[in-house]
Amino acid sequence: MVHVEESLQLPRDFEGDFDPQWPNGARIAVSFILNYEEGGERNVLDGDPISEPYLWEKGASGGGREGRHVNGEQDFEYGSRAASWRLMRLFKHFGWQFTTYAVGVALQRNPTFARALVRDGHEIACHGVRWLDIWEYGLEEDKAYIAENIRMLHEVTGEMPVGAYFGRGTPNTRSLFPEVWKKMGGEFLWSSECYNDDVPYWIDLPWEKTLPESEREGMLMIPYNYDCNDGKFHMSPGFGSSVAETYEQYLKNTFDCLYREGGKMMNIPLHTRITGKPGRSEALRKFMQYISEKPGVWVTTRRDIAKHMRAKFPYKPEGKWMTPEVETKPE
Repeated sequence: MVHVEESLQLPRDFEGDFDPQWPNGARIAVSFILNYEEGGERNVLDGDPISEPYLWEKGASGGGREGRHVNGEQDFEYGSRAASWRLMRLFKHFGWQFTTYAVGVALQRNPTFARALVRDGHEIACHGVRWLDIWEYGLEEDKAYIAENIRMLHEVTGEMPVGAYFGRGTPNTRSLFPEVWKKMGGEFLWSSECYNDDVPYWIDLPWEKTLPESEREGMLMIPYNYDCNDGKFHMSPGFGSSVAETYEQYLKNTFDCLYREGGKMMNIPLHTRITGKPGRSEALRKFMQYISEKPGVWVTTRRDIAKHMRAKFPYKPEGKWMTPEVETKPE
């Protein structure tokens, strides 16, 4: 039975239309996200009844048979052993940083890659202890799970994460982030547990309503998406497992629309074992080259998007943050 803590439920909101006024007059902010899950997925050696059947090269045709499935395991291992480094070299070539949605156990099992992420300036964010659904966790289990993810990533990277996207949490998970981060002594800057906009926005936290306005902190949401997600190579409908050009063109179409509109953010979610394959990484490289030749493109991490929002549009209750701070020069 799923536990829904009523006091933690966030209301739905159907109104948007906000200009985040990106730094230096940029027309668009581009956020590449690397979902790093390899080694944290379901596996018989880790006590699971099956090897992971989801989001690997054979897709649905790979089956979900009971017991150990070595073929599926090794597609995940390709992601950590080879593809992760291919993507690192690609981003180093362009001089860009990405945000890593990091599964704690996965990074622990590849500490060399974890250190390289920090060395090259990529952001580390929480993506769960393992790449598993925690849908039926109780409230205290939920909090402990979040805290363990923070602890593991801090330990293996030496860097305290400031943001999170689980995608497989309970109805309460996203509301618990600020509380758990505070107890862990960290600073929580952003959550991406939302898919409902093309720009960041603040939300009011229901349990802060009784506090004076000056003590309310709200929560900054940086929306994520599935439509540009390379996972669609293994989903239906999707990009088509061997048709990287379809993926490349869809990314370009998305970019062109948002770039023309201006004041928007584009998400490009990646997985090492998917886009890190040679044929798909070439499609990604061509897309990166395409946007690198456009003026006014800010390729950045979610951490830096959050810093911009907090400086330009600090939280104010009830939507009052939508008016930017007026910069004044000293007399």
